[in-house]
Amino acid sequence: MGAGNLLAAGGEPLLYGYDATVVRGLPSAVARPASTEEVAAVLRLCQRERVPVVPRGAGTGLSGGAVPVRGGLVLDLGRMNRIRRIDRRDLYAEVEAGVNTQRFQEAVQAAGLFFPPDPSSAVASTLGGNLAENAGGPRAFKYGVFRDYTLGLTVVLADGTVLRTGGRTVKNVSGYDLTRLFVGSEGTLGVITEALLKLIPPPEARRTLTAAFPRLEEAAEAVSDTIAAGLRPSALELMDDASIRVVEEYLHLGLPLDAEALLLVEVDGPAAAVEGEAEAVAALCRRHGARRLRLARDEAEAAELWRARKAISPAVARIKPTKISEDATVPPSRIPEMVRRLKAIGERYGVTLVVFGHAGDGNLHPNILCDARDPEEMERVWRAVAEIFRVTLELGGTLSGEHGIGVLKAPFLGWEHGEEGVRVMKALKAALDPLGLLNPGKIFPDQAPPWPVPLPPGPAGAAADEAGRGGESA
Repeated sequence: MGAGNLLAAGGEPLLYGYDATVVRGLPSAVARPASTEEVAAVLRLCQRERVPVVPRGAGTGLSGGAVPVRGGLVLDLGRMNRIRRIDRRDLYAEVEAGVNTQRFQEAVQAAGLFFPPDPSSAVASTLGGNLAENAGGPRAFKYGVFRDYTLGLTVVLADGTVLRTGGRTVKNVSGYDLTRLFVGSEGTLGVITEALLKLIPPPEARRTLTAAFPRLEEAAEAVSDTIAAGLRPSALELMDDASIRVVEEYLHLGLPLDAEALLLVEVDGPAAAVEGEAEAVAALCRRHGARRLRLARDEAEAAELWRARKAISPAVARIKPTKISEDATVPPSRIPEMVRRLKAIGERYGVTLVVFGHAGDGNLHPNILCDARDPEEMERVWRAVAEIFRVTLELGGTLSGEHGIGVLKAPFLGWEHGEEGVRVMKALKAALDPLGLLNPGKIFPDQAPPWPVPLPPGPAGAAADEAGRGGESA
């Protein structure tokens, strides 16, 4: 690995003490291996010396998952950045964990193939980080998330053992599905170093449109009815009035400032079918009160429409110095109710709340804009966040659609999975990492740092369960 790739405490390692959240930590050292064998050697040493290890990609995470909250060694996989193979016959790619996501997508496209998962952080994130969090993105509604395109993995376990899971075949039911066990495990069960990723042929055609709605609830109803009508856009994105306003102030795109919501819809597939599906979505939006519809005429205009959606995060960051980005995910039929509840939470706690996200799969991103230097405001913020989690579960949703549990959501894991669910997860953790050295302080309620304010009572099990089966919420 070389002395230049082992950094002692202080100086550059301080840069490894944070991610895209307010969570902070301080590593004792940083190692930058260049191969699976070097990762295994580092983990064997850390096991022997009882040193915690925190795997890290590009640090774009939104749950504190890559922050060394218990100190120890940060394992930076950025040097493992080779795309080893793109196979057009068997439709797979062999990659290392440190490959930049956008560079990989571009390489796949250049080979005439398609890799659907498209996290918004793709320009900066790595494939290993995406796999550790089971990332998704706008196209997840139609195509699925990272786990749906992972054929196999190379994983280094806590004791330095190298484990290879899955294979190059689409069908593989040989024993337990170890591949899916590690995807989304946030570096707590093993360190993903290499992956076999499934590729598919690209869609023949694509059409993109936007629809502006005078009321946010009308847009949410349009999303719900689009799904009920059997339409399957490749992307179905929602922006509320606050996100429209901040993006317009940031980019001056001519967005409709009198609208409470904007839908960005993309359909793809056979050329003969795409036009009809785009028109069907447009007609449905009109029935729900959409006043301004714009259908992109070509790829350049489609890219212009996408600029607004992709600019939300940098645009909202200009309002206040701190951004708490959540990913409350509910069944698509509950989106209208979830939007109403989110707006009410913002008003109740007096916080600036912006709502946008992947409405097609129910994965909304309520962002709270605040100032971490203001203790009184932050107390209201954390109470609002806890309320968002409670409401999400009451509506039959999940704590995380793509950001992971990490530190920030760990205290609430039992709300969703109950004591038995958490117990089984801990048993798996103990079997693979008996000393608890891999990414400690993450996921589990009793091992994470304390929640910033007293925890409110969780959702009642019976009420949450009934809501999750389609009953009306309280």
